[in-house]
Amino acid sequence: MLRNISGSLLALIGAVLAVQSPFRVWYGGRHGSDIRVDDLFTGVGVTPAAAALLGSLFLPLGFAALLALLGVLLRSRSAVGAAGVLVLGVTVLWMVRQGQSAGSLTAGGDGLDIGVAAAVGGGTLLLLGAAMMPGRTTRHIEPSPPWEQPYKKPYADAPTAAPPEPGYRPQDDDTLTLRPLSDRPPD
Repeated sequence: MLRNISGSLLALIGAVLAVQSPFRVWYGGRHGSDIRVDDLFTGVGVTPAAAALLGSLFLPLGFAALLALLGVLLRSRSAVGAAGVLVLGVTVLWMVRQGQSAGSLTAGGDGLDIGVAAAVGGGTLLLLGAAMMPGRTTRHIEPSPPWEQPYKKPYADAPTAAPPEPGYRPQDDDTLTLRPLSDRPPD
């Protein structure tokens, strides 16, 4: 139970960090909500053009947070892990593209700022939360086919008769014979 609570709590904290990171400064005084998602996948690299909120880094990071929330509610380790990979993947891809367009990456001052740290921390917490969550367990009990069930002999539990005494002859036992029908009284 502690594992489930702590894994879910780490995943939720990671999702909150991932969602708030686009609203923080990422690089050179520029917020993540001003960086276009298209810039990550074009040959131009990261451009100084502004972006709408749903066209910015908020879109993949918000989707990852939603995926993490659903994963926590459904106790799905794979969904929470996929959210962590998405957050870290978008962040690393942005760092590569920013480094290509700027020529180099620097930390602090006019370089990488708190938004990148929040995204990396959120993705890491999502992965840690997925690793700590116990996940869903399925109880699948297959009934064995009838031909594989052990055969129980009828009357196997009934007590057996004592073996006959030595010298016993059934033909001498008069209790086994019935008197003829003609000797019976009428009904």
